[in-house]
Amino acid sequence: MANLESLLLRLTQHHVEFVVVGGFAAVAHGVSLLTQDIDVCCRFTADNLLRLQQAISDLHPVHRMTPKRLPMRLTREKCADLKNLYLDTDWGQLDCLGAVLGIGDYDEVAKGSIEIILGGGKCRVLDINALIKAKEAMGRPRDKETVIQLRAIQERNR
Repeated sequence: MANLESLLLRLTQHHVEFVVVGGFAAVAHGVSLLTQDIDVCCRFTADNLLRLQQAISDLHPVHRMTPKRLPMRLTREKCADLKNLYLDTDWGQLDCLGAVLGIGDYDEVAKGSIEIILGGGKCRVLDINALIKAKEAMGRPRDKETVIQLRAIQERNR
């Protein structure tokens, strides 16, 4: 988990525009399920993606969804066609999404986020209501369990 938090700190230090979504966001809200990756929704502009690449370049990022696990080597031209990036790094998996099911694109996700201290720095995380919406839209068994815990956390915090 420490490496994943350090990965977030790297993104923050390089001014990558992102919001933590998925399991790691749920853990940040107090869910007890384990997660072994970080899902972020980020602005898929060339400038932002090139900052992302710079932030993790020494962590040997590779595209984990390609058969040959090709190294991440973005150019402005390549950035134009990207919608998502699924990466393996020396510090763990990083999934970069252009949109979140049930919420929308980066701008909509950012509207449904809050700023917290995570990984030694401030970053944005989906707020609990938006996270419930996203998890319900996904509908997988693990997402359903997460929603149950998130609702219990909401109730406890009222």
